[in-house]
Amino acid sequence: MPTLETTFDARTDDTLTLLRANGQFKTLQVIEGPMDATVRLRGYGEVACFCSNNYLGLSNHPEVVKAGHEGLDRYGAGTASVRFICGTFDCHLKLEQRIADFYGVEAAYTFVSCWNANEAIFPTLCEAGDIIISDELNHASIIDAIRLATVIKKGLLKTVYRHNDVAALRTRLEEARANPQMTGTIWVVTDGVFSMEGDIADLLTMRALCNEFGAKLVVDDSHGTGVMGHTGRGTHEHFGMKATEIDYFTGTLGKALGGAAGGYVAGSRRAIDLLVQRGRPTLFSNALPTTVAVSAEKAIEVLMREPERVQKLRDNVAYAREGIRQSGWEVLKSPTAICPIIVHDTARAIALSRRLLDLGVFVIGFGFPVVAEGHARLRVQISAAHEKQHLDALISALAKLRQEV
Repeated sequence: MPTLETTFDARTDDTLTLLRANGQFKTLQVIEGPMDATVRLRGYGEVACFCSNNYLGLSNHPEVVKAGHEGLDRYGAGTASVRFICGTFDCHLKLEQRIADFYGVEAAYTFVSCWNANEAIFPTLCEAGDIIISDELNHASIIDAIRLATVIKKGLLKTVYRHNDVAALRTRLEEARANPQMTGTIWVVTDGVFSMEGDIADLLTMRALCNEFGAKLVVDDSHGTGVMGHTGRGTHEHFGMKATEIDYFTGTLGKALGGAAGGYVAGSRRAIDLLVQRGRPTLFSNALPTTVAVSAEKAIEVLMREPERVQKLRDNVAYAREGIRQSGWEVLKSPTAICPIIVHDTARAIALSRRLLDLGVFVIGFGFPVVAEGHARLRVQISAAHEKQHLDALISALAKLRQEV
């Protein structure tokens, strides 16, 4: 008779065997150097990188790297503690003030990832009788954070609305107001830039709806910060909005802002104070590594000093999108640096990405469970670090791939 252990082993082996047989088994590519416009990839050598979130090219910026070295020398390898015990270093406070100043809000608080930030905000700020209304294509961290919040806070309600459909959002808001169980606060949450589609939330209309129904608006702008708006402040700046028109931001330091790791919540001082007091991901998890804190703070300083990086990214995106279309592929329309090419089948997406690597271009194929079945894609991501020769290499490889398939 099989034991519990062998049952697990057998079903795991069956799953892995099926993934390999269907061409859906993911292979971890190993980079043997810094993240930049090109990377040294094990087994392939130097390839043009078009799958990184290094939107502003700051991951390997000399000042950002130098700050990390100096942080290691000054603070050592780790914090060895959570924030409320002895894990708060002066560099954490400096970074959080920099984030607050960058957005123009009262306060900010950092976490080891934006996943943790999203995991903190809803279980901490929401209570029974509140309702959270979420876009159906919000990031997995938001989805899981809402699930967690409704487990922790019995009586906390949740619902979703059709992706980027403000009419559907209005319907959910009307239903919330009519729901006798909804006795507290309405929370509307959305990605600013949606990571798989590359499209953007209609924040202007969403703000107007939230004002009409007395709801709070939370925006995870992980893929918008450093990318959207004239100075890279984010999706709200793209729409000409003030940061104070968004109740709370969540975001990451692991993409445009240095690319190492870490996340944050930015908004009112009272909310940040409550997160410090009650947020489980900060009460029970070590503080952001100090080397990351100082390098991220330097990255934001560089962005604020050199907004022309945002314009270069915008120019690169326009050039790349036109080139992708001319190469024979359809790319989802968007002003963002995420350029998805829908190929539908997961195995096909993986196979095409491998062929692109043979052609010297690093693009990842995304399929289930990252996106829904039938919506697999090549997700091309553009950086301000790319020069024209890198963009031309991408376009040439895609044109050759189009001829082959």
